[in-house]
Amino acid sequence: MAQPTTITAYPDGPLVVRGPVELVDERGRPVERRRRVVALCVCERSSIAPFCDGSHKAGRRPGAGRSRRPQEPGTEEE
Repeated sequence: MAQPTTITAYPDGPLVVRGPVELVDERGRPVERRRRVVALCVCERSSIAPFCDGSHKAGRRPGAGRSRRPQEPGTEEE
């Protein structure tokens, strides 16, 4: 049985895609995937976009990234 496809959002980091999925560009053209697991850039700094090259790590302040998880009631960030 095939494993399900998962997409994991990492705070201050990429979206990691595990499993089969069709990746297309903004025009709907297929983007070649050379690996089963890929990290997709969300910071727009990568030199190999749409894939992550780790550029998000340069110059980042701890906790300065976007939160990708909904906040639980009563746990709002200050």
